[in-house]
Amino acid sequence: ELSLSDAVFESISGLTTTGATVISGLDELPESILFYRQLLQWLGGMGIIVLAVALLPMLGIGGMQLYRAESPGPVKDTKLVPRLAETAKSLWLIYLTLTLICALAYWAVGMSLFDAVSHSFSTVAIGGFSTHDSSLAYFDSPLVESIAIVFMVIAGINFALHFFAFQKKQFRQYLHDPEFKFYAFILCSVSIVTVMVLTFNGTYDSFWEALRRGVFQVVSFATTTGFATADFNSWPLFLPYVLLYAAIIGACAGSTGGGMKVIRILLIFKQGFREVQRLIHPRAVIPIKLGKKVMSDRVVESVWGFFAVYVMAFMLMLLALLATGLDIITAFSAVGACINNLGPGLSGVAETYGALPGPAKWILCLAMLLGRLEVFTLLVLFTPMFWKR
Repeated sequence: ELSLSDAVFESISGLTTTGATVISGLDELPESILFYRQLLQWLGGMGIIVLAVALLPMLGIGGMQLYRAESPGPVKDTKLVPRLAETAKSLWLIYLTLTLICALAYWAVGMSLFDAVSHSFSTVAIGGFSTHDSSLAYFDSPLVESIAIVFMVIAGINFALHFFAFQKKQFRQYLHDPEFKFYAFILCSVSIVTVMVLTFNGTYDSFWEALRRGVFQVVSFATTTGFATADFNSWPLFLPYVLLYAAIIGACAGSTGGGMKVIRILLIFKQGFREVQRLIHPRAVIPIKLGKKVMSDRVVESVWGFFAVYVMAFMLMLLALLATGLDIITAFSAVGACINNLGPGLSGVAETYGALPGPAKWILCLAMLLGRLEVFTLLVLFTPMFWKR
């Protein structure tokens, strides 16, 4: 039996595609409960878009406005199709197709039909819930892990980019997108560092084992999925924190992933580089560009505004968790894992959140909601001035 706080925590974790769980003994639970958990994540994965299209316009927020808050990529500037309802249908069709292909791939390499469908839901939703306590490590299959890596990477890409690529049948669209290129660079560079450290420290018996475990965990964390095939909490040196920082960066905007979003980090880097150039050339006019497009100062300001609010929210929730009696590593990683919709953390929350005190779980529920709705969206909805408009 679950307490009220546990039930709310598990439900919010599913709908926000966080994947943090308070339940242990998943292997003994009936399939109906397990399927319900997986379905929550799948519906939550693209549910924010349906919310933007159907409900929020009635509240006075234009559908595209919240949709932009969730998807600040190509969708900001180009309507996918003229009407928002058609846009939602187009994105849902891509989402459904990816889920179906993922399920068939899992099934083809040996998963049961139930496990294949269940894990396709949480893979494409970048959720991380599993039907087994040991997550994908239960299957101990390089083929299963390879399929998961492919679909986690795909689901972490902006769905608007998927739409344009398939609509125009030009897969060069991906190679021309600055956010996708930076996303690929982060995945590759963090994977190389992780595999090198695991190899030189002798964590695993062979280079190939280090490659298999290292790349999977990097992709799982960097896309904020949260599947596990290794005890990353006991990895040497700084690696557990590298994984957590990769999750803070997160997936691409407009994807089902969490985190701050790759495009924001890219713009922050570009802004920082511009400030250095301005110190050297004070009178120079140096625009910030994404690809060939010049970013307005308003866009850059909004990114810094988001970053400031994100850091403030993170610190406040960290202090609140410390006040409940948690140690600093557990509290830091729990906030990081929940506000970035990752799931597993370090130390006391590496496997399950069940041992946390009730107040800590309610704080983390707020963190998950803030992360999924991109902080600003939720704050606007709780602002009295908005409802007086």
